[in-house]
Parts: sequence; C-alpha cells; structure tokens
Amino acid sequence: MKKITILGLHFGYGGIEVAISNLANMLSDKYKVEIILFYNIYGKPVYELNKNIDVKFLYEGSPNRDEFISYLKKFRLIKVLKEGLKSIKILYLKRKLMIKSIKECDSDIIISTRIEITELLSKYYKGNAKLVSQEHSHHNNNQKYINRVIKSLKNIDYFMPVSKKLAKFYKNKVKGDTKVMYSPLCVDYIPEKESKKVEKNIVSIGRLSQEKGFLDLIDVFNIINKEDKECKLYIIGDGSDRNNIEAKIDSLNLQDYVTLYGYKDKDFIREKLNDMSIYLMTSYEESFGLVLLEASSYGIPSIAFSSAEGASEIINNDVDGYIIENRDKEEMAKKALELLNNKKKLATFGHEARVKCMDYSYESVKEKWLGIIENILNS
Repeated sequence: MKKITILGLHFGYGGIEVAISNLANMLSDKYKVEIILFYNIYGKPVYELNKNIDVKFLYEGSPNRDEFISYLKKFRLIKVLKEGLKSIKILYLKRKLMIKSIKECDSDIIISTRIEITELLSKYYKGNAKLVSQEHSHHNNNQKYINRVIKSLKNIDYFMPVSKKLAKFYKNKVKGDTKVMYSPLCVDYIPEKESKKVEKNIVSIGRLSQEKGFLDLIDVFNIINKEDKECKLYIIGDGSDRNNIEAKIDSLNLQDYVTLYGYKDKDFIREKLNDMSIYLMTSYEESFGLVLLEASSYGIPSIAFSSAEGASEIINNDVDGYIIENRDKEEMAKKALELLNNKKKLATFGHEARVKCMDYSYESVKEKWLGIIENILNS
C-alpha cells in the first residue's frame, strides 16, 4: 500500500486543520496516511479522524506567543525574558524536529500545508517521494510574500493553492518543473434540510483575531441594530481579540443583541446553524472561506467584503449572496437588512447557495482527490 505523509503545524481549530482532517480521511481508505505535526496543543486532534490514520506530534505543547505579549504589556521583565528564551527554544526545536522528520520520511507522497514547512521540505528532503505544497494563504498583493512562495517551490513537484483564483494567479509565475494545480476543499456535512430562516438571526464563525475583522462586524451590526431591533448577531469562535470585541459590544450597548459563544464543537455549530438566516464575513483576507460553504450547506446566504478574496469563489454576487466592495460597512448592513426583510429573496438566495454547495460535497471532492493522487503517483 502506498504511503502519504501530510506535514502541518498543529491540530487546533482552523480552516487548515479542517482541510488536513478531511484530506487525510478521504485518502485513508486507499492509502496509508500519516500526519506529522509540530505542536500538540490539545493532546489529540480536535476534528474526527479515521482510526487507521497515524498522527505524530513532534512537541508536547503549544506556542507561547500570547504569554510573551501578556507579560510584555504588564512590564514584567523577568517573565518577558523567561518567555522570550522559551520562545527561542521552541522555534529551534520546531525547525530541528521538522527537518529530522522530513529527512527520515519514507512515504511515496509528502504534502506540506504551510510555507515554512515547504521551505524545509524543498531544502532538506533527498528521497524519491513526490513533493506537494498546498497554499492556504492569500498573497494580498504582497510581493515579498509572493516571492517567498515561489522561491520555496524550487524542488517541489506540485504546488496546489486552495482556490482556483490563486492557482490561476500563480500559474504563470511559478517556473521550473513545478506543476500548479487547484487543491479542492470540501464541506464534510450537508444537512437534509435547510435552515428555517424564520428569525432575523445573523451568524459569523471563526478565530477572533484582527485579520478576521470582527470589530468591523460589530460596527456593521450596530448599523443594522439602529434600523431593526429584531435582528440578533451570534458569533462562534475564540481568540486573542475577544476582549476587544466584548468591550466594543459594551460601548455600543449591544449586549442584548449580540451573543459571543466562544469556541464550540461541530455538533453545537450544526444545531445553531439551523436557526440562522444570513452569514456575515468581515475578514480582511481569506484564501477560500470554507465556513461560507458550511453556511451554504444549510441554505444560508452569505455577505462578505471583497477583501476576503476567496469569498468571491463561493458567493455568486446578487444570486446567492453579496460581495461588498471597499469594506463598505453601510452597504453590508443595507444588504443584510434587505435579505432579512424580504423572505422570498432570502429563501431564493439560500436555495441557490445550497445548490452551489453540492459541488463541494465530501464524496465529490474525495473522488477528485483520489484522481489527483493517482495521477501524481503515476507521473
């Protein structure tokens, strides 16, 4: 049986981790699948994996960035020094142990899921495996990052961005023997029925960090709230920006209209989506936007800022949702109210979103991936 190794950073909560889990599960029916990760943050994978998948953690712990920043803000210099030294040690081990794993890997295909790992894979692997680099991040026209990506591919056989737009962008930029291909993602669960869409409930799900733009989401909802007090906002996720988000909710007196659930598992999210009507995405950047597909599977139309470029691959503007240019908060609020107050249009948009989602079903994408792997092995 052919063996495939997937290299990643951790198995915490996030889009890359969902993608790794789904890909490993898809391939494990036909191939021996191994996942090698550096950080063991929670003691086990947070997303369900098939039992025959082998998971290896290189470091029993998590990064200490939050601790370092916390002590720095409090001017606790001894603690800052201690955490700084710990951080240096972690970064050293991260590089050393990943290089060791790469050199010792005996798989037929090795898949890197992050640029910093691709750089090590390209430089240190000397075996005969086919090397694949996935790209989960959008370049946002950052030429320095684009150059770094291209340089990392020197000895990589296949470069696979997770959106068709990104694959097209890099197609003519990547030189040498590296083949550029689209890396399909999937939504691993499609419910039998659509969301009820009875109440004026708005949802947004993700890591509460600055690049996800949740502070802007509160601004958008504040505009909505001034027009329609029946609307409610539900945010599912946790992260470093949570305190700032809570403070903003309090300052705008939105406590009775906004609910922050923190991190919740898939069962909770699926149950909650049954009661939602629209999804708002205010991210500053998104390479794809897997969470939009999850909303679409429930027949929930989405509205996103155009800065989240991956969203335009999922949302067909004015058909199953809206793409808002120039991060225009007033316009996003206007379109949200338009859908929430027009049940017929809401239902039509939701149905169209669900139809499109079927192209990304687990079985459909699994078939594509098995074909991709077969072609790579036979090339």
